[in-house]
Amino acid sequence: MSRSKAGSPNDPRGKERFHEERATKVVASAQPDLEAGITAIRETVKTLKPRPGVYRMLDTRGDVLYVGKARSLKARVANYTQVKGLSNRLQRMVSQCRAMEIVVTNSEAEALLLEAQLIKRYRPPFNVLLRDDKSFPFILLRADHAFPRIQKHRGARRAKGNYYGPFASAGSVNKTLNALQKLFLLRSCTDSFFNNRDRPCLLYQIKRCSAPCVGRIDEDGYDALVQEAKDFLSGKSGAVQANIEKQMAKAAEDLDFETAAILRDRLRAATFIQGSQAINASGVGDADVFALAAKGGQIGVQAFFIRGGQNWGHRAFFPRNTGDLDHEEVLADVLLQFYEEVPPPRTILVDRELAEQELIAEALAEKAGHVVAISIPQRGDRRKLMQQAQRNAVEALDRRLAESGTKAKILRELAEFLELDEVPQRIEVYDNSHIQGDKALGAMVVASPEGFEKGQYRKFNIRTAQTNDDFGMMREVMARRFRNLAENPDGDAGKKNSHETVWPDLVLIDGGKGQMSSVRDTLEEMGIENVPLIAIAKGPHHGREGREVFHFPDGREKTLPVNSQLLFYLQTLRDEVHRYAIGAHRAKRSRAITASPLDEIPGIGPSRKRALLLHFGTAGKVRAAALDDLKRAPGISDSVARQIYDFYHAGG
Repeated sequence: MSRSKAGSPNDPRGKERFHEERATKVVASAQPDLEAGITAIRETVKTLKPRPGVYRMLDTRGDVLYVGKARSLKARVANYTQVKGLSNRLQRMVSQCRAMEIVVTNSEAEALLLEAQLIKRYRPPFNVLLRDDKSFPFILLRADHAFPRIQKHRGARRAKGNYYGPFASAGSVNKTLNALQKLFLLRSCTDSFFNNRDRPCLLYQIKRCSAPCVGRIDEDGYDALVQEAKDFLSGKSGAVQANIEKQMAKAAEDLDFETAAILRDRLRAATFIQGSQAINASGVGDADVFALAAKGGQIGVQAFFIRGGQNWGHRAFFPRNTGDLDHEEVLADVLLQFYEEVPPPRTILVDRELAEQELIAEALAEKAGHVVAISIPQRGDRRKLMQQAQRNAVEALDRRLAESGTKAKILRELAEFLELDEVPQRIEVYDNSHIQGDKALGAMVVASPEGFEKGQYRKFNIRTAQTNDDFGMMREVMARRFRNLAENPDGDAGKKNSHETVWPDLVLIDGGKGQMSSVRDTLEEMGIENVPLIAIAKGPHHGREGREVFHFPDGREKTLPVNSQLLFYLQTLRDEVHRYAIGAHRAKRSRAITASPLDEIPGIGPSRKRALLLHFGTAGKVRAAALDDLKRAPGISDSVARQIYDFYHAGG
């Protein structure tokens, strides 16, 4: 089911389903002011009716502070004006509020789903946030080809076919996918590769594909393999294994030992998948299991993903901004944000009663298109599974706390070593990548006390710097990164909720004295003098064994002991920006290799480009073609032919 059914205001039917209003009572002062916040909220309450919906609290810049849902918007929003009944956290939120945005929905369930969607989009600082950098991988068995392909899939589920998942990680889905290829011999190649084969590829030789591309198996035989794969992934693994055993016995009885050997290898692959299940989930069917642990002011949630009685992995989540909220409310928020990306199964097992549990089940059922049951297991296999999830939650949180303690210590050492006034909360690391100046780009990665913030990474295509001028490239990157901040020193660059409006607490440059001088001079020219800078250059041995040299803006140099935890941390930051820069540069070169001169012609898209190349053979022949020849190309109208001709013959 599409997300729009869950209540997106971007739905084409949005005019019928929602009514969005913005009550703007902007107060001049950006400083926290409880009375100003209450005034803004009271102005909004005057416009509200007792209808279900979602509200957003905004600060003076228009950034979203909080997203909430209500059965009755008028009553719920009015509660924020009763200061004595608010916790300290809510009072801080109200003191920063200067305006509100309202979306009216048809039901409270719709409001609940829309709330989770908006939290995912805006990441408000006063909401519980489920931090997750990547979408979950699925296995996709396509249904748009006579010989369906099996593949790993991430992101929007637009392709026609059957999706199986989620898997906890790319590693778990890759292992399962490799075993499934051995078990069912389904193709994994692209359609273009499939269509251009005249002999089997290596996967056929190593018995991981049945080679339908060259007719080694007919359509009926391949369909039988596809149906077995569907049965296996849907939980009927026992029946599939029994059928393979029966076929193997029959082949051996007929003295067809080659076929029997292939079936034996398939059976071993099935046994591998079954044996790799570290958690006994037989009899559970399709279910997700969630258990919460709390310690030291932090909360961890352990999730197990069970599909067809098979364990498809587990993952621990550590939600942020949990503050003084009840654990039941935190777990409810985690579920709603988790299922914003992942389709809910029919069964969700939790270790405690949730806040508004029935409403959450109703909302998830509306999103999924089938009944969703949320329950606390009391006995049997489900209870044992929950107990295992609870143990894993506690252990994961203990590891997290130990790592956090170590990270906090390292950051304190970092502040001391670099002579910073405070422990840095946002570290930006920069590097350039090019080959002899070709396809040059700059890269920025961002790190916080919680790890790398991959959603805030940024690439800079170098536009003005000369070939092989590393210093000039770094000057250009710095100028573009800090231009808006220099013009808007308060951090409001006119881009709501953008990391570009946030000042870094530390800028780390991959380079030596020259790069440091370039960055320092560039920022000074822009009037920026209060951003701490440091450049990290590899030591004399150019490896991890060598001592990195740290260059300060004033020309000083420092080193760290080779066994220092702080050195390892700084090397990790440097290596991450290096990895990101090289990956981005490699992708840019790959796009350039496949680019065509026809791409430069305005109005020529993929279809027309394909038609021209099929008709003329090469882009050079298109350029040399006469106007009448262009008009005769299939799919090319007279006006488009004239446009192409004029592009190449601007002089007449």
